[in-house]
Amino acid sequence: MNKKITDLAYAKVNLSLDIVSKMDDGYHNMKMVNQTVTLADEVTVECLPGEGINIKSGLSFLPCDERNIAAKAAISFFKYTGIKGYETKISMKKNIPVCAGLGGGSSDGACVLRILDRMFETNLGRKKLEHIGLSIGADVPFCIDGGTSLAEGRGEMLTNLKPLPKCFIVICKPPVNIRTPKLFSQIKCEKIRARPDTNGIIEALGNQDLGGVARRMYNVFEDVLTTGTKYIAEIKNIMYDKATLGTVMTGSGPSVIGIFDNAEGAKAALAQLKQSYKECFLTEPVERQGYL
Repeated sequence: MNKKITDLAYAKVNLSLDIVSKMDDGYHNMKMVNQTVTLADEVTVECLPGEGINIKSGLSFLPCDERNIAAKAAISFFKYTGIKGYETKISMKKNIPVCAGLGGGSSDGACVLRILDRMFETNLGRKKLEHIGLSIGADVPFCIDGGTSLAEGRGEMLTNLKPLPKCFIVICKPPVNIRTPKLFSQIKCEKIRARPDTNGIIEALGNQDLGGVARRMYNVFEDVLTTGTKYIAEIKNIMYDKATLGTVMTGSGPSVIGIFDNAEGAKAALAQLKQSYKECFLTEPVERQGYL
């Protein structure tokens, strides 16, 4: 038997990111509004009789062994289901920038889980796939189904929200890398000066008020940045010059998103950003995958 399936792994952006507290286990209690967008990696999984996992990404700096989150996803799936006797080949066409705060690795892992669930007709459903995904990474549960969600806890406590209204989301990654553990180490929850209006964002989504969502976007990591602040400020200024409804850093950075209610403004921002930055994208929201 030889099975092969290709699917898309959509990037994740944060409309808001708040850190509520530090938990006893050392992890942080998060409160985020997440959104999947049309920027996506293309993931192909092939299973044939044998054993082992083979990873190809086209990027020499990404691990091609069990350190890769896509490999971890396959290992976790087979362990959970008890399925044995298959060699798994995973090929990824990477379009989502790496180390960009866009959840590319997590989305790849979630995509592998979805593909294997379809391939072997295990019909695990959303909750079981999210459970497997949490053992791989905190963002993987959200990336299983995607769409628009409130994510709490480590990111695994998900509440479906009304979809983000039709809009255009420009993404720009400046040429710096930000270490997520370092950012977390600098966060002192009791000293956070400004927080996103998460409840206001949820209410605006319920009313399908795009401007209300965009005006309330905020990311508490921006308060503790020590790297890339000049780039981020410049990107935001360009977004505002082109009449973005709102702009914010996503994840642990350094990528910045801007929400536009018209294609012309978004395209103008993209064109100007591309004069200075290599990794710029014009995207739109993606609704949930539809797992029950």
